[in-house]
Amino acid sequence: MTVELLFLRGVNVGGHRKLAMADLRAVLGDCGAEAVQTYIQSGNAVYRGRLDPVAVGNAIDARLGFRPHVQVRSLAAWRALVAAMPWPEVTDHKALHLFLTDGAPACDAAALVAAAGPQERVALVPGGVWLHTPQYLSGSRLAPVIDRLLGVPVTARNWRSVLAMRDMAEALT
Repeated sequence: MTVELLFLRGVNVGGHRKLAMADLRAVLGDCGAEAVQTYIQSGNAVYRGRLDPVAVGNAIDARLGFRPHVQVRSLAAWRALVAAMPWPEVTDHKALHLFLTDGAPACDAAALVAAAGPQERVALVPGGVWLHTPQYLSGSRLAPVIDRLLGVPVTARNWRSVLAMRDMAEALT
């Protein structure tokens, strides 16, 4: 059976759009997912099965009264994103982020590089953008404008979360 990874944007941030992970697991189960597991409180899940992101958003809206943006990746696509991380020497999990893109970006890599701060590194890869920002997201010049530059919905996860989600998904195979 297929293993997928699911990512929600903008849940449990600053006390808004609260979504307990038990509720997320229940919604995904109701949508047909099996062996659902969640990771931390930011809307990350792995499961067996295939889910439609729109149906998941609708189900969350029906249950909780708000519709987060939902992105789904196959395990194979997730493996490819992890393998595309261009800076293997980076060990600070908080300084490395993957921005998942939902659709084809409206800009190219050169535009992202031009918007980045002097210490930041950025790489546009199929399905996402890798950002290494030694001053963390709070000190990033690119992070606050990346949505506007890309022109598509994005959600970001740090390297620790990327690896944890990979490991959880691999354990379901």
